[in-house]
Amino acid sequence: MEEIISAKGISKSYTHVPVLQNLNLTVLKGELIAIMGKSGSGKSTLLHIMGTLDHPDSGSLVLAGHNPFTMSLNQLAEFRNKEIGFVFQFHHLLPEFNLAENIQMPAFIAGWDKSKIASRSQELLTYFDLESVQTQKPSQLSGGEQQRAAICRALFNAPSIILADEPTGNLDQSNAEEFHRLIRKLSTDFNQTFVIVSHQLELADQCDKIYVLERGALHIKS
Repeated sequence: MEEIISAKGISKSYTHVPVLQNLNLTVLKGELIAIMGKSGSGKSTLLHIMGTLDHPDSGSLVLAGHNPFTMSLNQLAEFRNKEIGFVFQFHHLLPEFNLAENIQMPAFIAGWDKSKIASRSQELLTYFDLESVQTQKPSQLSGGEQQRAAICRALFNAPSIILADEPTGNLDQSNAEEFHRLIRKLSTDFNQTFVIVSHQLELADQCDKIYVLERGALHIKS
């Protein structure tokens, strides 16, 4: 199976306080990986490093066959937009744009032509059952619709991996359960790779593997 993430010996400290210590992680294409741990254990730090938003102090990271930290800033930004999708607890939809424009944003940044954007947009809006609300602004959408729009945006450029940081933390139980079902369906339908940081065991239980981040290292949950 193809390795999408290979992290070896990742260490990171802040003001001389170690957060990650010689951490290793391998994620294969199509896997759903959950990372759990106490607040302050370094889960978001790890996610930011895997998302190339932060650099480790030491260790190596290979994403989709590339070493992102050898790239120039422009190359890294292009790589991140193409290969990595992000889903956050707060959806970060841009309020001045409607739903369709929000999900198309990664393709506009990548310089896709309009016909390709329109085709991909229609495909995802149909898949996520968002056609009827595509012209509405984020403030007019329900929590579940906003979350699906955020996932659409993350998927738009067909990235190698989607990183999700507490994606159900701001949803009620019904919408959280819908998200749980959706990520499993995305894994099946698109062979999509997910790494999800969550406190919620119900979400983690939908994943192929559950890791616990403790004392700066990852351990498989028994």
